[in-house]
Amino acid sequence: MKCRHCHRDLSLQLVDLGSAPPSNAYLTAAALAAPEKWYPLRVLVCDGCWLAQTEDFAGAHELFAADYAYFSSFSASWLEHSRRYVDAVIERFALSPQSHVVEVAANDGYLLQYVKARGVSCLGIEPTASTAEAARAKGLPIIEEFFGRELAARLHFEGRSADLMIANNVLAHVPDINDFVSGFAELLKPQGVVTFEFPSLVRLIEGCQFDTIYHEHFSYLSLTAAECVLAANGLRLFDVEELPTHGGSLRLFAERADTGAHDVTERLAAARDRERAAGVESAAFYTGFQARTEAMKDGFLGFLLDARRDGVVVAGYGAAAKGNTLLNYAGVRPDLVRFVVDRNPAKQGRFLPGSRIPVVAEEELRKVRPGYIVIFPWNLRDELIAQLGYAREWGARFVTAVPALEVR
Repeated sequence: MKCRHCHRDLSLQLVDLGSAPPSNAYLTAAALAAPEKWYPLRVLVCDGCWLAQTEDFAGAHELFAADYAYFSSFSASWLEHSRRYVDAVIERFALSPQSHVVEVAANDGYLLQYVKARGVSCLGIEPTASTAEAARAKGLPIIEEFFGRELAARLHFEGRSADLMIANNVLAHVPDINDFVSGFAELLKPQGVVTFEFPSLVRLIEGCQFDTIYHEHFSYLSLTAAECVLAANGLRLFDVEELPTHGGSLRLFAERADTGAHDVTERLAAARDRERAAGVESAAFYTGFQARTEAMKDGFLGFLLDARRDGVVVAGYGAAAKGNTLLNYAGVRPDLVRFVVDRNPAKQGRFLPGSRIPVVAEEELRKVRPGYIVIFPWNLRDELIAQLGYAREWGARFVTAVPALEVR
């Protein structure tokens, strides 16, 4: 395999998680009688541009199908995160009703609803029909296509260039990262700004957050790798913020390399230095991750086996893609985790891919009263434990497996 960005041959392995089905390919009851598609799940690192990436097996159209079940608005903390972002960028970049904002991967309108509420013109680009429909229901204009240079050129020709472009948690999801990023340089106005937000590869490795690896993520990005990709595709990085979301994320601020005029911030220079000191541009930084991942998987599986031996019912909360990586890597089935609760109606009544654990509504928790509740979206642990505080009434304890096994 060659690097998706610089086309160098890949040989440095970060981790091999065996195989798994697409993490958001939730099953209907009828589908349980049919086989599932499983793909190898291995991440390689380019020793030229340092982009970490999965092997090529599943295509974007298969992973982001019409019934895509991830809706951003079901997380109150993510909504608040998005609202604060909108307020900050409107002030920082002096956006007005005459400005135009374009969000790529607008999902269900979780963020653009706040842009619209501030009276700023906006457009969402979202290829999955299910979430695009939800965004339109909020009164947001949505183009239901995958983003790239061709779509950007068409929008530019139609006079819909952007003062601000937003790409949250999507840069890692695109198979052709060069075509995707060059589209931003095409659609930005001469003095426009784009922000990219994505989980940090450095935080992933330091915290052994292996469950954030799944087929929908084609790339795993450090600041070092992301800046290399942006620079090669017409964008100049001028600022970065380090965020707590998703176990540690980066928010990059970039402009067109040919016309932008923002000064490079001190915190960008400091972030570059930190990654360099951590050894991101050396093979040694990526070795040892496999062994740590295996130890974490073994610890979680041992905990579930002990609970079953002791007759304690275990349930899960949050039918998250990261949870599916963990469950399938550990070989967990409904005999160890009886069901998973999720508030998203699109997931209820379905079954997790691979493990085939049923997804149910929250009422099932009160009915069954499990002794342990595993929080799979561990990045939302505090929010969810507070939300489920009533389970303490029957003595339930909350469990997270990543970044370390913890029982509360």
